[in-house]
Amino acid sequence: MKIILKTMSWILIMVVLSTGSVFAGAWTAKKGAIYNKLTFNIYDAEKAFNDSGDKNEFPANGDFSDTNIAYYVEYGITDKITVLGSVSYKWLKSEDDTIINKTTGFSDLDMGLKYCLVSGDFGVVSAQALVKIPELYDDDEAVALGNSQYDTEFRLLYGKSLYPFLPGYVNIEAGYRLRAEEPADEFRYLLELGIDMTKKIYGRVKLDGILGINNDDPILDYNANPTATLNYDLGKLDLALGFKLSGPWSLEFGYRTDIYGKNTAAGDNVSFSFIAAY
Repeated sequence: MKIILKTMSWILIMVVLSTGSVFAGAWTAKKGAIYNKLTFNIYDAEKAFNDSGDKNEFPANGDFSDTNIAYYVEYGITDKITVLGSVSYKWLKSEDDTIINKTTGFSDLDMGLKYCLVSGDFGVVSAQALVKIPELYDDDEAVALGNSQYDTEFRLLYGKSLYPFLPGYVNIEAGYRLRAEEPADEFRYLLELGIDMTKKIYGRVKLDGILGINNDDPILDYNANPTATLNYDLGKLDLALGFKLSGPWSLEFGYRTDIYGKNTAAGDNVSFSFIAAY
């Protein structure tokens, strides 16, 4: 069965890579439209949030880094239905004064559908379903590439253009993630504001949050990966500055910092993205 699931996962990746990451929030893609985003990320953490939400340094001068290349795609099946997917290839390192552990490989594969429920002058309301597939890596790596279990997520999204008052948009999302086996289920939320500064330059700020449902019983066994704990809270502030180039191409620079949480790493991420929207 595991071989079959791995084969299916690789087929899904090939489908994603052959079709073409997200149109803004709640909005679905037009039929036949593709949004591609290829991102190079560098994440580093020397501290972690404990079960009280305080930020402490890792023991023994510990440090965790996650350098990865991530790909995200959205494709419009119809004007109301968009298929989406993402996958990343990671170079993980966890070290302290006594040991250095490294792992390289693909992480989880995400596949989902977004459906526009209703739209009008009030904005856009959509529903999204997503499945996380953990079949691209082994569960005995020195530094875990994931939790090695399936997740299923259901999410509601609301988006509203700010024109003509402001050249931008707001996006609000709320969802529930069912996590198989030991990891705690999660409530997920997102608040986003995007602004066109000029015809060629845009900016975006997001608060991306996770609330673990069972955080009264924290579990800290994370296989040397403090971002893959089984039961945690996390709030991330994400800033981006983008530049629209000729045709469908854009470049985007990003900075993300973990601003609050429990039982997980507290680090910072810098990113550089290539975007193509057809």
